[in-house]
Amino acid sequence: MKRKLNLPLSKETAATLHAGDSVLLSGTMYTARDAAHQRLVEMLENSSPLPFNLNNAAIYYVGPSPAFDTHVIGSAGPTTSGRCDKYTPALLQSGVTVLIGKGKRSDEVKKQITQHSAVYLAATGGAGALLARCIKTSKVIAFDDLGTEAIRELSVENFPAIVINDAHGRDYYDTARQAYLSTVNK
Repeated sequence: MKRKLNLPLSKETAATLHAGDSVLLSGTMYTARDAAHQRLVEMLENSSPLPFNLNNAAIYYVGPSPAFDTHVIGSAGPTTSGRCDKYTPALLQSGVTVLIGKGKRSDEVKKQITQHSAVYLAATGGAGALLARCIKTSKVIAFDDLGTEAIRELSVENFPAIVINDAHGRDYYDTARQAYLSTVNK
């Protein structure tokens, strides 16, 4: 069963999620890849105004392709999250609650996720065209010069994801791997 959640997501709600849970997200999320992350962290360090409120925000690691025909956005599949690991602690400390991408996170990021009652979710890589169907609106709100890596505000409906790292320190990639190995090694 998939749990339906509304964004922005409070830390209290994030704390109720468990590694392996399937979720459907509806509400507002923001796109940001490594170049945008770098700029956001520089803005935090300089106490500059941010393009969006980080408190309880959801950040999706994606650089969508251009929209075509009547679509709101082109293919919008996740990018590798580890590329943003050096910037992620500062964003979590500033209130970000949800991170969405693909791939493993560093031990430091997993520690920060736990410390700040946040969650890291995986969206299915290779399914960008299908994920784009869940995006109802998209508008560039910052760093237009970055092209596809500009920050966009997305309105999503029933965007599917799986909790990988929860606020309790669990890692679904590790537990799933262990479960698989226990069946193979019998």
